[in-house]
Amino acid sequence: MNRHHRRLARGLAALPLLLTGCGTAASQPGPEPGGTAPPAPVAPPLGAGLDYQLGGAYRPDDDVEVVVRDHGARPARGLYNVCYVNAFQAQPGARGWPEELLLRDARGREVIDEDWDEVLLDLSTEELRRAAADRVGRWIDGCGQRGFDAVEPDNYDSFTRSDGLLDAADAQAYLALLVKRAHSRGLAVAQKNTAELAGDRKRLGLDFAVAEECGEYEECGVYDKAFDGRVLVVEYTESGLERACEAADGRLSVVLRDRDVLPEGEEGFVRAGC
Repeated sequence: MNRHHRRLARGLAALPLLLTGCGTAASQPGPEPGGTAPPAPVAPPLGAGLDYQLGGAYRPDDDVEVVVRDHGARPARGLYNVCYVNAFQAQPGARGWPEELLLRDARGREVIDEDWDEVLLDLSTEELRRAAADRVGRWIDGCGQRGFDAVEPDNYDSFTRSDGLLDAADAQAYLALLVKRAHSRGLAVAQKNTAELAGDRKRLGLDFAVAEECGEYEECGVYDKAFDGRVLVVEYTESGLERACEAADGRLSVVLRDRDVLPEGEEGFVRAGC
């Protein structure tokens, strides 16, 4: 996977929230023993207005129907809300992971995503994958409890940065566990980037995609075909926005954001659509 397929910003749950509320009825916590089953997960609507708010929550514009926020934030009232979780790597400020779940090379050194100073999770065995999925699953549970409609597990492509210690099969087996957990809570699940694995989305049970810069790198059609148009496209350049809008043909949800996905009102904030 080329390096352009990286997430370009981090969710900052500690930032003050400017809007609180609850999501749609599609996202409710899973049932207690003996209770009723949660509603079936619902993918975002085709061609909906999109905002990507990982740098901090703010009031969405009137054209927005779908918003993505960090798992520590609250969803926007009355909109389709996607909950971001960093599922495949340990963030520097969240290294409370057990040592055995951190990937190490043959010399015992942590394998680090140097762009973000994040240690990759060790997903090389079924036991390790289940242990990691249990921890991330608690965040997913929280997404459902807060009223989100869907979850975006980030860094699906981290195996490409593992120096050959992990492969696509490891990533997919782990993601399948997260899909099962999210679906049990009534949450839809997005594939994040990783266009080369989009063809496996039905086997894994993925409901839609979040694709960064697919316009810039002319890959929106790959996601469109695999996900039947259920694609949230985030571009960071005017040229990428133009190409994504051409590819969208009214089906895909497309937004242009600044690379730091800053909250509205901060210097450098950018948001535009097709």
